[in-house]
Amino acid sequence: MSVKFNVPDTIEFIRPFITDGPLNGMYEAIEVHFHWGSPLCKGSEHQINQRRYDLEMHIVHLNTKYGSVEEAREYDDGIAVIGAFFKVEKTALPTFHPGLDTVFNTVPFVLLYNSSATTNQLFTLGSMLANINRDNFYTYQGSLTTPPCSQAVTWIVYPEVIPIPLFQLQNFWFVRDDRGRKLLNNFRPVQPLGAREVYHRSADEYY
Repeated sequence: MSVKFNVPDTIEFIRPFITDGPLNGMYEAIEVHFHWGSPLCKGSEHQINQRRYDLEMHIVHLNTKYGSVEEAREYDDGIAVIGAFFKVEKTALPTFHPGLDTVFNTVPFVLLYNSSATTNQLFTLGSMLANINRDNFYTYQGSLTTPPCSQAVTWIVYPEVIPIPLFQLQNFWFVRDDRGRKLLNNFRPVQPLGAREVYHRSADEYY
């Protein structure tokens, strides 16, 4: 369970997409969701140099050669997920990025299980990533972090962290699950690397 934002078509009736880099093909954005911890535990699903962050955002994309998520998760090139970290900083101001502002400001209206809200604010998915350097990232072939945890994901994880004030994180701590309890620590534990290879693309390098 999480807070999820469904990605609509753009005003030109084109769904946002990513391609190139570590991806072969075109991947259309379908949703954005978040993983968080609790007052006593940080909640990111990835760690960089064994460091976990307060909040992690996933922008989920579907390979356009597959007709549905159910079909795509049967193939190792079916899904691409962009991951970004957030860290609480005492001096941080609200994000002032249209996409993040819209989503963070909507969280208090979707605290109950299965509740929803609609926004008419226009923003790009790019603004969800604030000002982080998108030429610097880690990538690897992995799995979904929620059941059925299919080995179908090309992960693109940005190590640069987006600062947020505490109250923006605290809003997530009041989200309720299907039993009315606070939904805390909704992250999957870090998995063994196994035979996977993790690649780092720094800003001054090229594929």
